[in-house]
Amino acid sequence: MKKHIYIYSPSSAVRDKASFKRGIKRLQAMGHEVEIDSAALDGHQRFAGDDDTRLAAIHRAAASGADVALISRGGYGLTRILPGINYKAVAKAIGKGTQFVGLSDFTAFQSAVLAKTGAVTWAGPALGEDFGIEAEPDDIMQACFEDLLSGQGEGTGWQLPKTGLAFATDSIAAGDRQSDVKADFSIKNATLWGGNLSMLSSLVGTPYLPAIKGGILFLEDVSEHPYRLERMLTQLLHAGVLAQQKAIIFGQFTNYKLVPHDKGFKLPTVVAWLQKQVKARVLTGLPFGHVPTKVLLPVGAKTTLAVEGRDAFVLWGHEH
Repeated sequence: MKKHIYIYSPSSAVRDKASFKRGIKRLQAMGHEVEIDSAALDGHQRFAGDDDTRLAAIHRAAASGADVALISRGGYGLTRILPGINYKAVAKAIGKGTQFVGLSDFTAFQSAVLAKTGAVTWAGPALGEDFGIEAEPDDIMQACFEDLLSGQGEGTGWQLPKTGLAFATDSIAAGDRQSDVKADFSIKNATLWGGNLSMLSSLVGTPYLPAIKGGILFLEDVSEHPYRLERMLTQLLHAGVLAQQKAIIFGQFTNYKLVPHDKGFKLPTVVAWLQKQVKARVLTGLPFGHVPTKVLLPVGAKTTLAVEGRDAFVLWGHEH
């Protein structure tokens, strides 16, 4: 199953050249044709080239005819070039079969593409941090990526943490025993969207945040203390975004440090607070974020969210 994978750098400069090279070799060892954008390793300040360089890289990726356009890394840089992207060209490429894949800062691109065109992109791995690590890349991540390449992906599932069961239903109180929980439900034909919370909150009030009603919003972040996460969620709450959603799914929030004066304020505190603010179902534990085990999620696709006991599923069938 040889596929054409185009590697480009729309955000921060690639600092870890070794992981970049390892990632290329791994994809080639999997049997794929890997094309590297001419500016993939460029640098300008902290960026992978100046704004025009990175815009041109996006447009070359769209014109490449590749099966997958995969970012080298996230970081920062996409929000400042959103007005310059040729969204019609990106949507045309997607229509012809190019899947745009990435995460973190890439959330800005994905949100803008969805807002401007309605086209589906994929929240998933980056070259360096996923395929380029020194250890063997995560099996689940690789399997999900292969499912995308083969067109066989129909959904993903995970097990809800016991502490998160209370948030899957509004009919029980936190702390009830698992045997008392009857949280089975399904939400059908809802638009899946989201990604990095910092990026989404930064797009509020701009034309690049999609106006999704009745959606399933998934979130992740890295190096953000829970109080900062709550502040960003508050931004989305006060902007009216969260009230429009049927479900909010917490992925992985990693690489932060609690301090003594938090006095018990932690991530579950934020989740519990959010559940009191919205009518939407709130779920936790989605294997997505800045972690080795990450599933691939179609941003903008119509999906079904189903919960059966502690098992949660996001299903998108054969349409993408």
